[in-house]
Amino acid sequence: MSHAWRDVVPLALLAITLTGCLGRPGRSASSGDVPVPALGACYRLTPQDVSQASSSTAPVPCGQPHTAQTFVAEALPDRFAHASYDDPGLAAYAYQTCSRAFIEHTGADESLAMRSILSWAWFRPSHEAWDAGARWYRCDVIGGGDQTRAYVDLPARTKGLLLGRPDDRWMVCAQGADVSGSVKVPCTQKHDWRAVTTIVLGSHTDPYPGDRVVQTRTRAFCSTSVGAWLGYPVDYDFGYSWFHAGEWDAGNRRSVCWARTDR
Repeated sequence: MSHAWRDVVPLALLAITLTGCLGRPGRSASSGDVPVPALGACYRLTPQDVSQASSSTAPVPCGQPHTAQTFVAEALPDRFAHASYDDPGLAAYAYQTCSRAFIEHTGADESLAMRSILSWAWFRPSHEAWDAGARWYRCDVIGGGDQTRAYVDLPARTKGLLLGRPDDRWMVCAQGADVSGSVKVPCTQKHDWRAVTTIVLGSHTDPYPGDRVVQTRTRAFCSTSVGAWLGYPVDYDFGYSWFHAGEWDAGNRRSVCWARTDR
């Protein structure tokens, strides 16, 4: 998995001379030629940019429109000094590190993070820089996810953005007849579904229980949970998003419950 989990929502990827909110460059990479990207740098990234393993997009001042901001930029541990560019261990390391840092950076808990329109992506050096010895990674908070058609602009400062009760523009809703085939949008836009709760399916040490168990438990919990969220109406529709063994192995232990609602 080269980027964050974003199957349906974000739970669940340079040398800088600009001033303002952009941070200073970090420690130089092991080659000494390609510096670690600047912490706090802002970028106007698109979904196509985020789908790539590396990014050559130039930073912009954080006071200008931007869809991404770097919240982790570090040299990789020494064990990756001779790793291949697509080493699965590198992807797992980035996933675990960026996931934890995303929670800390935004101020969300795990449930809120998975119900936010925000996600994260990570990048490594280009192939050429990697072959020359560059060993760093960067995690960016992104104003959207895999199933958003376009990213939303972020504020100049994204730290603490999900603290307390976040504004609806940072929460995820969906347009469509059902959750699985819907387009994810901020809840300030017209929508048919809202992500309202999550269910924890196991501890971090538990083995994956299997697709059938995960889906059955998720459906049963979401039926009750969404009914309570809606105030126990006689008739209501609910949906759910559950994840498979790959996401489980990467650390995700939650499913997401959706209420059919336009509010």
